[in-house]
Amino acid sequence: MLTETAGRVLILRQRGKLVQEKRLLIVDDEEAILKQLKWAFKKDYRVETASTIEEALSVIRQKKPALMTLDLSLSNDPDCLEGFQILEEALSSNPFLKVIVITGHDDKDNAVRAVEQGAYDFYTKPVSIEELKVILKRAARFFDLEQEINTLRRQEGTIRQFTGIISNSRAMEEVFGTVSKVAPTDIPVLITGESGTGKELIAKALHDNSPRRKKRFLPINCGAIPENLLESELFGHEKGSFTGAHASKPGKFEIADGGTIFLDEIGELPPALQVKILRTLQDHTIEKVGGQGPFKVDVRVLAATNRDLNQQIQAGLFREDLFYRINAITIDLPPLRDRENDRELLAMYFLHQYNLEFSRNVRGFSKKALEAIQNHNWPGNIRELENRMKRAIIMAPGKVIQAEDLDLVMEPAGEGGGKNADADPSAIMLGRVSILAPRTLKEAREEIERRVIVGALVRNGGNVSSAAQELGVSRPTLHDLMK
Repeated sequence: MLTETAGRVLILRQRGKLVQEKRLLIVDDEEAILKQLKWAFKKDYRVETASTIEEALSVIRQKKPALMTLDLSLSNDPDCLEGFQILEEALSSNPFLKVIVITGHDDKDNAVRAVEQGAYDFYTKPVSIEELKVILKRAARFFDLEQEINTLRRQEGTIRQFTGIISNSRAMEEVFGTVSKVAPTDIPVLITGESGTGKELIAKALHDNSPRRKKRFLPINCGAIPENLLESELFGHEKGSFTGAHASKPGKFEIADGGTIFLDEIGELPPALQVKILRTLQDHTIEKVGGQGPFKVDVRVLAATNRDLNQQIQAGLFREDLFYRINAITIDLPPLRDRENDRELLAMYFLHQYNLEFSRNVRGFSKKALEAIQNHNWPGNIRELENRMKRAIIMAPGKVIQAEDLDLVMEPAGEGGGKNADADPSAIMLGRVSILAPRTLKEAREEIERRVIVGALVRNGGNVSSAAQELGVSRPTLHDLMK
């Protein structure tokens, strides 16, 4: 019995259970194909059909389908591609709609163009019902995932994200686990790691996943501010307390009251300020330069350094009591060379990000560029990768990034270079998946297959159909291999 219509999904009551039946729109100008596909899919979907632009747009606006198969040409004129108008208006009306373009063998360029404009995938005639079923089933799965995430995001406080942190490595999984456990507390955290590993992002994740998330997060680089100004920057000053102090000014600790302050490169703090920071951590008070006395602040302190503080303690450059105050918990970030699955994944992330920012349409990477990314030791870590990608997208003369565009020379796989430099293809689509080192012949064979598949997906900008064509397999076969 029909109980309600909820947007793209029809809710049916069947023997006391709620069943969701997705609506599928089939758009084609051939009556025989419409009947064939409607008959083939009527058991799995609530099928609607359309043979003209007007009919298709009417169904899209009124019945809001979840899935659509679309013939780009709805007339006998091969140059008249009304399907692009339908695609544009459909995705404008519903960005979550999954569109599978069906086209002839000689019209692959337009199919690729449709995918670039937002179609989920394309399929060439003659139609194989079984293969199309697989594509629709996978598209429906992505539709469900997007709907679930979108629903959770609308519920305040239900989902928290590690903003800007992209990873598919076991080493970072451990970091995420620690962040999840420590974030809800007020315990001080020391974040260590090489320059460019993302220490500030981890600090922001700790703040964003804490009860203080609605208050301020204030980062300050202790090594970037002259010593004579740093005390005023941290604690504030009163009017007339020194030459040039024409007005009172609050410091970072006062501004961050109720929130979080992040002291980056804390190893650069001069001894006198180390004493004041220690007092703040002990008493939860601060005193302005030229002030009349201390006053209370409620601030969580996170700190970071790329130095070995134990060595600085031995050298008399860092206070031991302050060290034990700031590192109740230590989070050590691995360098990029040790994040075995992240180089290609991050490169793809920056490709999409800077394509949008610079209005470029770079589609992927050449084989040599991927090999260079895998084998480079990345001494500057993620910051270096991001800068090289930004440069490549601006300077690349073609649609594919070459090793020269990244200003990388091919290096032999040495320590850290090329080691486990693969990523599970499902990670590109759905998130993080840990990969174990192969121990058997079967695992080694699967590891090689994984490398080949990921390489094809990255080179083809994540388009499954194009990757399948490059690998010489069908799309359903590639989907099975990805799973």
